[in-house]
Amino acid sequence: MQQDVEYDEFCDPARPRTVFCDDILVAAKRIAGYVRYTPCTKANMSKELKMDLYLKQECTQHTGSFKERGVVNTLLSLSDEQKKIGVIAASTGNHAQAVTYHSTQLGIPSIVVMPITAPLTKLNRCQKFGAKTILNGNSIAEAKRHACILRQDNKMMYLNGYDHPNVIEGQGTVGLEILEQVPDVDAILVPCGGGSLLAGICVAVKHLKPDTQIYGIESNKTSSMIEALKKNERVYVNLETSIADGLSVNMVGVNSFHNVKDKVDKMVVVKEDWVARAVMHVVEKERFIIEGAAATGIAAIMAGLFPDLEGKKVVCLLSGGNIDTTTLARCLERGMALEGRLVKFKVTVTDRPGGMAEFCRMMGKIGVTIKDCIPERAWVKGDIFSCELKVIAETKGWDHTNQMIEHIKRHYTDYFFPEFGERRENRRAKGSCLARNPRCMEK
Repeated sequence: MQQDVEYDEFCDPARPRTVFCDDILVAAKRIAGYVRYTPCTKANMSKELKMDLYLKQECTQHTGSFKERGVVNTLLSLSDEQKKIGVIAASTGNHAQAVTYHSTQLGIPSIVVMPITAPLTKLNRCQKFGAKTILNGNSIAEAKRHACILRQDNKMMYLNGYDHPNVIEGQGTVGLEILEQVPDVDAILVPCGGGSLLAGICVAVKHLKPDTQIYGIESNKTSSMIEALKKNERVYVNLETSIADGLSVNMVGVNSFHNVKDKVDKMVVVKEDWVARAVMHVVEKERFIIEGAAATGIAAIMAGLFPDLEGKKVVCLLSGGNIDTTTLARCLERGMALEGRLVKFKVTVTDRPGGMAEFCRMMGKIGVTIKDCIPERAWVKGDIFSCELKVIAETKGWDHTNQMIEHIKRHYTDYFFPEFGERRENRRAKGSCLARNPRCMEK
């Protein structure tokens, strides 16, 4: 029988490998000097979120993510012969960057295969680091298969970024650092894609401080680990395009699943709207630019998924900061819209001289910023001297938005606020939700 092209002796479903804390301690010594010992500081949002929240800043690594730890540990563990031949990897971006950067630094040949949907920022950085980069496939699964086909021709080792035992050992060093920096930590929130980071932290922390709670976090569009734990076996999950693209792995790793399933305390799913809001809050209040995957832990706290952690010491892992500028802009705008700080509406004003100017002055007097305003005249019904304005306005939040709505209702008779179901003053109100943190957004 012909062997499957994707067969990997290091990630064999028939023989999953157990990672031990001693392996992680050795990895910590091995990678010292090659990767950064990243800060873990108390968050400015701690009081707001009602807990002592600490942020482990893996986004400050050379290539902007925790992936470097596993890659360096694996590269340094290669035989001299394999170092000459090199490695090949498949990745949506962060693993690829770590491979290209550190293989170049160590003089080891490398090739990375990325799906065509990979963020442009990550692709460009990989190319600048000097390794050969290939775009192939619509998903990480298709990119991996292509990489495995290529390795047969050149005898390169396939470096699985979320399942190789050496990778898991390297990622586990994050857990060692957290215990050194916050010795009395009560809970650690870990983003989970393929599972290597969660597996490594579970092995290290549960061995050294068993009473620490470890929670794996996935978005509602990247829940391959949760599906695997539900069925007690690895399953292939069809994934949608996600803000948390770093977690987009169709099937969790063999070794990662083996080391996670009996150690993780709970897996949690957070909706992507909350992830966008979390990215915005971290940028505004912590001054860190993070990618969607890194924001999932904070998003889960903001969404109220951890009421039992109030008053406790919690570490959230900011796993990476490699976010495309376009995606960042979308996250900021989506976050502002969800918190009532960016509002879209229509209002009909007089089209006689000064009509539009008067509306803008009125908005300025109550502190509302007009971000965009498009006048529409041809399709306005009724008075030919009327003009419908399609407006996008920035406010300070829900209370300010409510104030703006009431102000418009007092001065104009024709308006439409799609977010609140409000149309015209003489129609019956629909009881719009203007809460500062509306729970209805979860539905």
